[in-house]
Amino acid sequence: MELTGVGIWSSQLHYGDAGEAADAAAELEELGFAALWIPDVSGSVLDAVARLLAATKRTVIATGILNLWMHSPGDVAASHAALTAEHGDRFLLGIGVSHAPLIDAGQPGRYRKPLAATAAFLDGLDAADQPVPVASRVLAALGPKMLALSAQRARGAHPYLVTPDHTAFARATLGEGPLLLPEQSVILTDDANEARRAGTDWLRGYLALPNYANNLLRSGFTEDDLTQVSDRLFDAIIAWGDEDAVKARVAEHRAAGADHVCVQVLTADPREFPRVQWRRIAAALT
Repeated sequence: MELTGVGIWSSQLHYGDAGEAADAAAELEELGFAALWIPDVSGSVLDAVARLLAATKRTVIATGILNLWMHSPGDVAASHAALTAEHGDRFLLGIGVSHAPLIDAGQPGRYRKPLAATAAFLDGLDAADQPVPVASRVLAALGPKMLALSAQRARGAHPYLVTPDHTAFARATLGEGPLLLPEQSVILTDDANEARRAGTDWLRGYLALPNYANNLLRSGFTEDDLTQVSDRLFDAIIAWGDEDAVKARVAEHRAAGADHVCVQVLTADPREFPRVQWRRIAAALT
C-alpha cells in the first residue's frame, strides 16, 4: 500500500448520497488522488469503506478516523480481513480515540485514559483471529505520547487540524520511517469574507473540543486566538485562495516531513460534494 502525493478527506463520501459518493470516488481515482479519507461519527464507517472500495480499483480508502469507542476490535479485524481479501491491500485503518465531550454525551465518564484505550484497542486487533497488520493501520495523533504510540504500534500518524509547524514537530517525534499523513483544510476563494463565511463556524466546532484546542495552544496560539478565531489562527489552519495557495500549503507540509497530505475542501454548504473544487485541485496537484 503506497501512500504518497495527495488524497481527499471528505465527510460527503461517507454521509452523502451513496450513489453520488460512489460516482465521486470513481472520478477522484481517475483524477489521480492517492487516497480517499472518511470520518466516523456514527459508527457506520466500515459500510462506507466497503462501498468506496467497490467503486474504485486502485485508490487507498482510509478511515480518518474509525472511532474506537463505537466498534469492537474483533469486528473491525474481521471486516478488514474480508475487505482486503475482496479488494486487495487498499484499506488503511485509521484509528482514533475521539473526544470526551462527544463520547461522554451518551455515557458520562466513559472517556478516560485515551492512550490506554488506544493501546487496548490495538491489543484487540492483534489478538483477533485475523489480525489487522501493523502496516495497514495508523493512529490519529497530535501530542507526543500518541505520536510515539503511532510509531510503535502502527504504520504512522494521521494528525488533523494542524499546521506545517505541527507536521515538523510530528516528524521529529515519529522519527524517520513511520508515515506522517496530515489533513489540510482548504477553501478555494480569493475573497477573505467568503472564506470566513465558509470556514469560521466549521473551525469553531473543532475549537470546542479539548484535544484540538490544547494542541493549538501547545503550538503557540493563544486563548484569544481560539476564542475570537483570529485571522492568524484561521489562516494557519485553513489554506484559502486559488490553487497556488493550496499547492503552496501542501508543499509546506511535505517540506516539514509529511509523506502524504489529505486535502479537505470546505464550502458554504457542508452537504455539497465539492466536485468542481476537487477537479481544480487535481489539475494543480496530481
